[in-house]
Amino acid sequence: MHLILTVFEIVAPVFLLAGIGFAWVKLGFEYRLQFVTRLAVTLAVPSLIFVALMQTNISGGDLTRFTLAAIAAHVALAAVFRTFVRLTRMEQRTYLAPLIFGNTGNLGLPLCIFAFGQAGLGYAVIFLAVTALFSFTYGIYLVAGRGAFGKVLREPMVWATLLGALFLWRGWETPVFLTNTLELLGQMAIPMMLITLGVAIARLTTKKLRQAIWLSMLKLAVCFGLGWILAASFGLGAVATGVLVLQICTPVAVTSYLLAERFEADSDAVAGLVMVSTILSVAALPIILAIIL
Repeated sequence: MHLILTVFEIVAPVFLLAGIGFAWVKLGFEYRLQFVTRLAVTLAVPSLIFVALMQTNISGGDLTRFTLAAIAAHVALAAVFRTFVRLTRMEQRTYLAPLIFGNTGNLGLPLCIFAFGQAGLGYAVIFLAVTALFSFTYGIYLVAGRGAFGKVLREPMVWATLLGALFLWRGWETPVFLTNTLELLGQMAIPMMLITLGVAIARLTTKKLRQAIWLSMLKLAVCFGLGWILAASFGLGAVATGVLVLQICTPVAVTSYLLAERFEADSDAVAGLVMVSTILSVAALPIILAIIL
């Protein structure tokens, strides 16, 4: 009973906030998705990442192992699902990126914070940074047929991660007034991202639900098994293992739909994957948390 209550306390705020965003749109209220998203990825999330890394107590060796495990996770997922897409003759431009990249920001960060606290946040932002690096380069290449390596250098999240890692390595601290300002900005990120996730889901429509159901279940099963294998292979501790498994099991990100829409892939199919995998995560992530805890 105690474990069930603990899991409920972790996941309930996450999905309730997303539910608020969903209900907000369905009630007909205005929500400027582009503005809020830009505010989050330009100010709130980078501030959260920088402060979390600067103040983390994770040792250098543990952080290095986790970073390598996160990179290995993305490479392994790319290899597995690239083989799967080829064997099933699915269109790579449409299906490969959504199967590889999860919603490690909007959903992954809050889950890791509620489940593992500040230490979990430190690991979670590393995984998010690796996801961003791969998705802005290899992910765009998969959908558009060309890379976007210059875009990585213009992403505030990437610079926040690099600066946060530098401050962590050198043991530096920003002045108190600046740290407090960045913390306030970072505190916007979690509720903003979750409400925005609910808004985005509410606005998606699709006719390809049957295919999305079995693909979402396959993605979850592969990611769950791969997460545990990599955690054991890299000798990760309990918190790092929990974060790795949670982050790798997050559902398809809304950005996958936006990329498919922008570069004229099958956006309807991707919308189905986003919707179904997110709904599936409502049941699956609490079970995964119960196993981890």
